[in-house]
Amino acid sequence: MERLDAVRAALARGETVYLAGIGAAGLHNSGVALIEVSRAHGPRIICNNEEERFSGKKHTHEFPRSALRALETAMKRIGIGPERIAAWLATWDYAAFAATMGRTLLEEFPASLNLLRPRETPVLNMAQLDPATRGPRHLGRALGLPGPVPFIGMPHHDNHAWFSFCVSPFARSESPVMISVIDGTGDLGSTSLYVAEKGSMRRIRCNHSVFDSLGAYYGIISSTQGGWSLLSSEGRYMGAAAYGDCDRQTNTIYPELKNILSLAPEGQVHLNRALANWQCDPFDHPYTPELTRILGAPIVAKDMWNPDAVLRVEDIHHKPNTQERLDKAAATQMVFEDALIHITDFFIRQSGSDRLIMTGGTALNAVANMRLLEHFDEAYYDRALGRRTRLHIWVPPVPNDAGVTLGAAYLFAYHAGAGVGPPMDHAFCCGPAPTEREIRASLDSAHDIAWTRLGNCSSVEGRAAIADLMAFITARDGVIAIFQGAAETGPRALGHRSIVANPCNPRTREVLNDRVKYREAIRPLAPMLTLEAAKRWFHLSDGASDDNYNAYNYMVLTARARPGARERIPAVIHADGTGRLQIVRDHADPLTYAYLKALGRRIGVEVAVNTSFNVGGPIAQTALQAIETLRRSKGMDAVLMFAEEGPVFAASHGLAHDMGNFRKWLDQWRAEIGAPALP
Repeated sequence: MERLDAVRAALARGETVYLAGIGAAGLHNSGVALIEVSRAHGPRIICNNEEERFSGKKHTHEFPRSALRALETAMKRIGIGPERIAAWLATWDYAAFAATMGRTLLEEFPASLNLLRPRETPVLNMAQLDPATRGPRHLGRALGLPGPVPFIGMPHHDNHAWFSFCVSPFARSESPVMISVIDGTGDLGSTSLYVAEKGSMRRIRCNHSVFDSLGAYYGIISSTQGGWSLLSSEGRYMGAAAYGDCDRQTNTIYPELKNILSLAPEGQVHLNRALANWQCDPFDHPYTPELTRILGAPIVAKDMWNPDAVLRVEDIHHKPNTQERLDKAAATQMVFEDALIHITDFFIRQSGSDRLIMTGGTALNAVANMRLLEHFDEAYYDRALGRRTRLHIWVPPVPNDAGVTLGAAYLFAYHAGAGVGPPMDHAFCCGPAPTEREIRASLDSAHDIAWTRLGNCSSVEGRAAIADLMAFITARDGVIAIFQGAAETGPRALGHRSIVANPCNPRTREVLNDRVKYREAIRPLAPMLTLEAAKRWFHLSDGASDDNYNAYNYMVLTARARPGARERIPAVIHADGTGRLQIVRDHADPLTYAYLKALGRRIGVEVAVNTSFNVGGPIAQTALQAIETLRRSKGMDAVLMFAEEGPVFAASHGLAHDMGNFRKWLDQWRAEIGAPALP
């Protein structure tokens, strides 16, 4: 309370305060965030540094040393030292989390004794989980301070909820706004419902259960049926579901699998322990015999990522059980959607609201988010509440635990009396922008990589020229990566660390999955596009129209393609006729926007394929990582590297000036615009 009172007093005096959120060791997606807070302007994001981006370890639960080094860079840029940080806020209330885990062990006893076996998982590493002692010591040493720096534990779901509300288009709404937090688990439970109104937030429901969890349900089934580890399985399985039978009337697995979740009165969802066994042994025996009868035996941990075990849609013609596995994925998705609709129906009737913010890890299920918009339409509100309205939805770009570092800082600022701050219109806040010195050093040390300086993007004219070159290459089916500015926070690449390609070529998906990303063909490719193109090629929901369709900015919401879209832009239309949209705005990302406008002139559509700039690991964060990703991706033609100061460089496979296709295209483009060829 002393620290909170001190911050409250400083804000009352008109001072600017800095708060840091930290996801320390032990739990997945560790990292550190910094915000600036004032009474006049509320909280403002300075950075959200995800440790995985710097360490290269996906979903890491190690102490965020590299993220802290990047934080020091950010602090130097704004002229502050660690002494200016008024409080360090942890992303969990560790005491509450420990109590919840203890209660869970007692509730599931004696079978829950299996949970006490020490083991490292993608979600949790108990050996590293010691925030009360080692964490503060590690932080003090990392900041060069003489002693430990104490953390203040903040409630996990409250963190998710308040941050997501603050940066949403609904933050200044005069009417109640619903906020649902649904994930694997928080420090009290796995589902929490909040209502925010007139600058304050109250929790109206927490299920107080670790295992009555939609996040755990989807994660464990997607992992044990798809063959990928937790946290890497959910998005892949959602993509696979589109290839299965998505009709509840004809899918033969759905009628039995739906019994795994009991949809109880007042929006409650309970796990059926007669089918699931992960509340007793999630790692070695997650299924009961009855669930094994329905789904088949689970893929065990030692076989995860084994090519013979992983679900691959390209096997559909030569593996007899592939279609059945895809139907299981579709059934899993539909059961999840049923539960989400059940919770949301209760929430709407309880609150009377027509605004919903979805956060927590399950909010990354972009298909389910679209289903909610379709279900809770004008007819529903007329029937249920006698009102002429419909549900409006918003999801932040970082609803998973990579964003809860920001949430902890935002929540503390809220308790100190700060307002909501500005709404979010981009997600470019992970780490610093690359400098010319950093880029040149990475290129000079890469003797197996050819590179050249292209020009300068510091002027509108220079940016337009580079954007046109990019479009020229895309029109010739070239594959290029964009490496510019601060990286995106969250799991989606949104134009600063993106691989882009031609959406009009039906082979683009195959090329990117087989020769660039080396990944399963079930993975959809997202359309990056202007608002005008989004309206032309997709049915945008009125329920996502707030702030000029802001909900479609972050690849967290799918939309159904309009007639003719599959024929015109086949690479970005998924098997179920949808696309996971990213609308690009000129004010938020002028380079990528200029590129899309140039594509309109070059190929006739202001649309590009967008996939993350990585190969089998986290998104490339630094210039050295960008070069290493190019090395690993033999099908990529070039990486365009944009220095903070303005210079632009192109790197490609080859030696010296031998840049393969890229050099040929560059010379052709320069000839077309009347510029001399490079020597």
